[in-house]
Amino acid sequence: MKHRFYAKNKREQTKLQILIAAAAIVFVILAIVLAWISKIYLLAAFIPFLVLSIIAPFFDVPTLKKSGKLVYRSLLFITEKPENGVLKIHGGTLFDYVFVLDRNLNGKQRNNFIIQQYIEGLLVLIEEHENKNLDNLTLRGTSYIINERTAQRIGFNVVKSDSVQQIILVLNYFNILLSHSFAKNQLSFPKLSASKTFETKLDDLAQRKTYLNQLNSRLKK
Repeated sequence: MKHRFYAKNKREQTKLQILIAAAAIVFVILAIVLAWISKIYLLAAFIPFLVLSIIAPFFDVPTLKKSGKLVYRSLLFITEKPENGVLKIHGGTLFDYVFVLDRNLNGKQRNNFIIQQYIEGLLVLIEEHENKNLDNLTLRGTSYIINERTAQRIGFNVVKSDSVQQIILVLNYFNILLSHSFAKNQLSFPKLSASKTFETKLDDLAQRKTYLNQLNSRLKK
């Protein structure tokens, strides 16, 4: 598979983003008109926030990638620039799911592919670390997808939750709802209360390389 957005040239990417922005503006205008007619004025304030939270990754992620602030280690595994010895890791966004996931895959197949891309991203980090391109950084991420048992099997430990990340998850609930549903191939409500923050050292993760390679191969099948 490939990332269909980044496979486009710059002109095609810009055209697509303009279409997304235009569609969002039209939707917001219609929603405000409807709110005015129905006198449900709270809707006029809520809809713009909702739409912005949904389309934001389609603009933010490519921009941050271009600036180098976000780096794709696999199609659905992204890292930020290291800061104070910590490398923050993230799964793919709604933007990535839309342009990466095969529409023909069922929910289980999509979920397996997402996890496989996480594992592949970790293996890329291990390779970079072993080639001395990365220091022994602490990897840290917050997820509602990976449970504690799975995280421990691949070398992560549960730590005190990142309160800032928790707030970000709540503010982006509708975006996450769409992402989760897209991943499951059906309407599916994410349990943000089950989200946990995990971390590990690259040295410790590297010791799980054989297991991660085996798991990656199984998931690919």
